Amino acid sequence: MERTGPPARLTGLLAAFSAALLAAGGLAAAPSAAAADSDLARNGGFEAGLDGWSCTAGSGAAVSTPVHTGISALKATPAGGDNARCSQSVTVEPDSTYTLSAWVQGSYVYLGADGTGTTDVSTWTQSAADWKQLTTTFRTGPATTSVTVYTHGWYGTPAYYADDLTLIGPGGDPVALPATPTGLKAGTATASSVDLTWTGSSGATGYNVYRGGAKVLSVTGTSATVTGLAASTAYSFQVAATNSAGESARSAAVSATTTAGGGGGGSLPAHALVGYLHSSFANGSGYTRMADVPDSWDVIDLAFGEPTSVTSGDIRFSLCPVTECPNVESAAEFKAAIKAKRAAGKKVLISIGGQNGQVQLATTAARDTFVSSVSKIIDEYGLDGLDIDFEGHSLSLNTGDTDFRNPTTPVIVNLISAVKTLKAKYGDTFVLTMAPETFFVQLGHQYYGSGPWGGQDPRAGAYLPVIHALRDDLTLLHVQDYNSGSVMGLDNQYHSMGGADFHIAMTDMLLAGFPVAGDQTKVFPGLRPDQVSIGLPASTQAGNGYTSPAEVTKALNCLTKKTDCGSYATHGTWPGLRGLMTWSINWDRFNNGEFSKNFDAYFGS
Repeated sequence: MERTGPPARLTGLLAAFSAALLAAGGLAAAPSAAAADSDLARNGGFEAGLDGWSCTAGSGAAVSTPVHTGISALKATPAGGDNARCSQSVTVEPDSTYTLSAWVQGSYVYLGADGTGTTDVSTWTQSAADWKQLTTTFRTGPATTSVTVYTHGWYGTPAYYADDLTLIGPGGDPVALPATPTGLKAGTATASSVDLTWTGSSGATGYNVYRGGAKVLSVTGTSATVTGLAASTAYSFQVAATNSAGESARSAAVSATTTAGGGGGGSLPAHALVGYLHSSFANGSGYTRMADVPDSWDVIDLAFGEPTSVTSGDIRFSLCPVTECPNVESAAEFKAAIKAKRAAGKKVLISIGGQNGQVQLATTAARDTFVSSVSKIIDEYGLDGLDIDFEGHSLSLNTGDTDFRNPTTPVIVNLISAVKTLKAKYGDTFVLTMAPETFFVQLGHQYYGSGPWGGQDPRAGAYLPVIHALRDDLTLLHVQDYNSGSVMGLDNQYHSMGGADFHIAMTDMLLAGFPVAGDQTKVFPGLRPDQVSIGLPASTQAGNGYTSPAEVTKALNCLTKKTDCGSYATHGTWPGLRGLMTWSINWDRFNNGEFSKNFDAYFGS
């Protein structure tokens, strides 16, 4: 169950404590500061941004409104299993009394101090529609020289604000800069990322990672994955330790070279148009024969191959029945048209799943049947590869499966194994694409599986381990930016489908990478831009989230040129973004080719 407020026991104890104080004649006043006392908090008014502060999961930011005083305040947004804790370490004197105060705004906002050496303290407010001061006091232990002061919100609640935080009391000895990190090593390299590890530094509370002299990451642990790199490229990395006194000297540099661009699948145009062809069924858009598919389409996904049962792994494909599709071609004509498309440089894939085709490879027997049955379809129709369009309950994570880098759930592990087997069988020309929904990918930024306490939807983020394990074999990922709820982006704001903003924020996440469930030690590395296309509906009839050509153009301008971005700040510019995907070729023809014409006009096809 999602945690939505303080534990009931805590609420009761605080209420009883408050009542007792009131009955005694009112709340006790905080002790006044002695003459030698001073404010020890660094940048407590956030006038220097987050200097001196560390916020979990990138949850904090300095904002210009609302503020209590000055020009800045802290805004921190809880997400998933993260409560948006922002903290700093402060040097103090042993056996001394301190008063911690802050002005806050929001619901369930906490203020506290850890590491006091006596009794750690915290105070909170259930609701503060306007600025409200929180104050607590503590005494340090006989050996305490440093405490951590913090604010945080509560799981699942909106953003909170804090300003003018002070820690009044006698100052301790100045904090020394941490030692320079040692033992920096480069680990696993992919076509777009490099893993780094190093030995921790005494006195450090965090680390900054540098690539080619420019800071690219800030982490609290002694490892990091640098993403968004170019294939077959050498890079130099350094790391520096940080604490409240500042940053250490940088470590000795280490070099690493990314692998060659994966994906295989033969050659695609620099910018490709991907569409699904209703081949096994009819609907209101009408049936389109393979030979009649316009030349604009570079990748044609045959919808759909479906299993004989949810857990069989036995995938079957057949053309739409004549009774349902009067203009359907014969199997021989269909195969001849596929051959002609491929001769013209087009890629034709079998798409497995769809809305009604639930596929769960829960056993190794189902895995092996999947491989053999998909191979039979590819061979029979002379196809270029496979599109994985697992929806509904096909993929979910077992309780306790919390690391996308090392999945343990059978349906995940078996799918990865099956696809690797198919890739090995057909070689470098094998085209592999995926079309997950946002729920299975970008939602993983907030929630992953059933969560640390259980009770979450186990499907949240469930595609992430599949994408990650197959990233070097992946030709294209085109997440369905439609039929989606609002999703939190890297800016900690929710984005809703239907306009350029949604596609910009969702695609930025795929290209920049993101911490899974807000855990900075588990960062999903960004994909190469040539591996990413934006998925949209071709018309209002095709699905919720239709985006007008003008808004599609804005999204492309922002991602490839960094113009027309609106209020969202992308984490890069990607002129090599592969292109667009749509559901579907049929609905685009029904809509007079609006989607494909816009693509052709933009990329000059």
